[in-house]
Amino acid sequence: MSRMADFYASFLGGSITYDDETVSFITYNDEQYRITLLPIPETTPKESASCGPEHIALSFDSLADLLLSYRRRWARGIEPVRCVNHGPTTSIYYKDPDGNMLETQVDNFDTVEETTAFMTGANFTENPVGTDFDAEEMIEALRAGKDEKTLKKLRQIGPRGLHDFSSL
Repeated sequence: MSRMADFYASFLGGSITYDDETVSFITYNDEQYRITLLPIPETTPKESASCGPEHIALSFDSLADLLLSYRRRWARGIEPVRCVNHGPTTSIYYKDPDGNMLETQVDNFDTVEETTAFMTGANFTENPVGTDFDAEEMIEALRAGKDEKTLKKLRQIGPRGLHDFSSL
């Protein structure tokens, strides 16, 4: 349990409030716990091609906040497996020690209506996955004074399907 508890405490910038061989509790705010980890003996390792939840997404208020969290995780040895602008969101993906996918993301549009309009348009139909980006280059662009709205705008690269994303 400690390996997973340590990962999530570090990933969330929180702390372990309890950890033994039967249960672990992790918090990242004033609550006693926000994450509970239970080792269930009958389970088998996760298979990437199996059904079930694909990932958990955690949202940030701004691109700057998303990139700051990326830097904090990097400093703790937690490296992303992919950085992608999906159009509706700019996202950085990680895997936990068991291979579960975690997405940290920021919305690229100000309203649900704008997001829906984008997702029902031709560009999203052609490329529902989005365009990969380099987080370090994005940080440098922010530091150089580029505004977040410009940086969050999807760069069109043509057709791209979900098969391009499932290899993680």
